[in-house]
Amino acid sequence: MSTQPNTMQPKTAAHTWLKAAFEAFMGNAPDWYKLVILGFLVANPIVLLSHGPFAVGWLLLFEFIFTLALALRCYPLLPGGLLALEALLLGLTTPETFYEEVVHGLPVILLVTFMVAAVHFLRDFLFLILTRIMLGIRSRVTRAFVICAAIAVLSAFLDALTVLAVLLTVGLGFFDVYHRVVSEKSHGESNDEHDREELEEFRAFLRGMMMHAAVGTAIGGVCTLVGEPENIVIGSVAGWSFMEFFWQVAPLSIPTLVTGLATCLVLERFRLFGFGADLPAGVRHILEDHDRKQHMNRTPRDRVRVFAQGLACVLLIVALGFHIAEVGLIGVGLLVFGATVNGVTDEHRIAKSFEAGMPFVALLVVFFAIVGVIHSQHLFDPVISSVLAMDGRTQLVMIYLSNGLLSAVSDNVFVATIYIDQVHNLLNAGLIPRELFERQAAAIVMGTGIPAMATPNGQAAFLFLLTSALATHIRLSYGRMVWMALPYVITTSVAALLSILYFF
Repeated sequence: MSTQPNTMQPKTAAHTWLKAAFEAFMGNAPDWYKLVILGFLVANPIVLLSHGPFAVGWLLLFEFIFTLALALRCYPLLPGGLLALEALLLGLTTPETFYEEVVHGLPVILLVTFMVAAVHFLRDFLFLILTRIMLGIRSRVTRAFVICAAIAVLSAFLDALTVLAVLLTVGLGFFDVYHRVVSEKSHGESNDEHDREELEEFRAFLRGMMMHAAVGTAIGGVCTLVGEPENIVIGSVAGWSFMEFFWQVAPLSIPTLVTGLATCLVLERFRLFGFGADLPAGVRHILEDHDRKQHMNRTPRDRVRVFAQGLACVLLIVALGFHIAEVGLIGVGLLVFGATVNGVTDEHRIAKSFEAGMPFVALLVVFFAIVGVIHSQHLFDPVISSVLAMDGRTQLVMIYLSNGLLSAVSDNVFVATIYIDQVHNLLNAGLIPRELFERQAAAIVMGTGIPAMATPNGQAAFLFLLTSALATHIRLSYGRMVWMALPYVITTSVAALLSILYFF
């Protein structure tokens, strides 16, 4: 009897340590989610030994997509980073390949790092303009159409991520204003129920606006050389200028753009797929009251600051429209200008502007490790080789469809780079004429831009929205994004496909 406590004590201590370690692992994530991630980490080496690197490469890709799908349970940087580290340890890719993918994605990294931070210092002007749109247009359908069309046009001349970053900043500002006002009130029980219903309706309204805007970045972004990061890659290999790119892709992009805008009208008019929520009257009153107070309390210094921010936006449009430098470097200049005219000189206030973008930058870097696995294990080679072996219009259709499928499960910039290099090699070898190469390039643009909307990871702007603070506030999950984007994906993908069949 005297020895029993001594034999039980180590087991109790071990159990306590294991329980503490499990609780610390990924913090507040659900226990079942933690067990799934641990299961992934255990299963991958087993699959590698039993089925080889190609099979485990595909398994790892779908595991990473799973972490994105449950971004509201745990930010994907943590589980996705663990999967990336394991991929490196298992030799599925090398640190050198990982680094090369990061270097290749440096323009997007610079864009998110500095442009998103720069937008932080333009909030007053942007909030003012978009408040006029949100509150000035009473018709729910018209408002949604204007938002989608305006974002599409801006994305064609600017950059999709930049435009969405602006709208996210404004949307988060709307939510913060409403939440602050409601939190300051004293309510009875009946008002609490009313406020909860109003909050849910406001969330639904913001979800609809954000998804219309996200789709707008895609249907507008495919139209021009600077609209999407992959367009710059394709255009540079093809040797197209800004206008050459527009005219080469126009037979496909313009019908797709028109179809997307028409889809917006139908979704709002008939309240389909989660769209159709209107701005609640109580929220409208709060935002209008806040706007009036802001206007009345605006000092001459405030007016000068808003004017300077507006000037900065004009300079941004000019700089991006003429592509005078890499977008991220333009963001550095805008950040300096914006902080200066706002009188921000404290490093801690400047650091706050980077809070929104840096987690996403870290996630992008982790994602490039997964892209390195795709590259090292040649996961997409069988698909690409079989498509390029086809002839005629069938080949163009399959280039478009395969680009869309592969982009939806990986990264559209990566897929576009692989495809355009392959068809360019055929051109240099004299195996295809220049005219066919240009049609193939246009099909790659549309494939990586339109069907890729099927999943948030297929489009950088969609992924940025999914992992933003606003997405958490408005309950915009991976599954909900897929559902709300589905009608757009169907109509615009079919429009682009028919354009290839009849206009090419």
